Formats: sequence, structure tokens, C-alpha cells
Amino acid sequence: MERFAVKRGLEKSIGGNAGLAKLAAQHFENVQANAEGEFQASFGLLSNIAGCYTDQGKLQVDVVQLKGSDLETFLSADGGREKAMESRRRWSAFLDEATGYTAKQRGDKAKEDAKKFAKAKSAIKMIRKSIDMSTTVTQETIDKAESMIAEFEEMIERGEAPSEGKVKKLSELV
Repeated sequence: MERFAVKRGLEKSIGGNAGLAKLAAQHFENVQANAEGEFQASFGLLSNIAGCYTDQGKLQVDVVQLKGSDLETFLSADGGREKAMESRRRWSAFLDEATGYTAKQRGDKAKEDAKKFAKAKSAIKMIRKSIDMSTTVTQETIDKAESMIAEFEEMIERGEAPSEGKVKKLSELV
């Protein structure tokens, strides 16, 4: 499962998950949408594509590609390589339209998010180490730090990167 950043306002202009399913129908085959507008589709070597917009404003997709002997059979079939290239082209075009970002911009956004996650995890480790080493930290400060750490860990579990401001607050506690 992958999550992609979506340009501000794009989800609304597309029409939410219902619009996303229509967009998928332009790029893939066998598109089916459920009551919430989440879609499932396929095309070429992409044997199953499921996607929706999340409450956090991200595009969430789960893609299953052909592998092993199925992939070999697909590629060796008449026009298989061309269909594989067309699958990749359609996938990329779909992501461009569904996120509002180019492949390079999506990569840059993913790197930004990865840095935020790394900073948050590092801050959690540092604050715990500082608490363990310090003899002057009050129980109130420890409780506040543990509360913030629990909040960060929940955010990380949901795939949301904590803001730099929150991370800075945690770092400055001790």
C-alpha cells in the first residue's frame, strides 16, 4: 500500500472518491467502485489496483503486479512488452492526474515526509535518552513527554508525519 501527497484543492475539484473512480476508468479496465467511491481496477501487468483518497488528503493505492511465471508468460505473449510499457505509462498518467504532481514532485514529497518521520523518531529516542540520563527532570515533564510521544507514535502508525513545530516542542521539553 502506498500513499501519495495530493495538491491542495485537487481532491475537491476531481469530486472526491467518486471522481477518482471516474479518473481510474479513463486509464484502466474493469473499474468497479463501492458505495464510498473506492475503486478497484486492472490493466496489463497491473492485475489489481485499489485506491481512494484518505481523510488526511492523501491518495492511497494498493497495486498488485504480475510476478514470476505469470509475468514471463505475459511478457512473452504477442505484444506483451508493449502492453507492459502501456501499463506503466497509464499508471504514471493516472498518478499525475490523481495527485496533481509529476513523478519528480511525488518523489520530492515522499522524501519530505520521510524526513519528517525520521526527525520525529529521532526526537522520541533523544527525549527518552535525556529522561533516562537526567536526574533533574520532574515527573510532570516526564508525563507530558510520554503523552506527546504516544501522540507521535499514533500519528506515525496512521501514516501522518508530525509537524516540525510539535517535534521541536518535544525536543525542548528536557
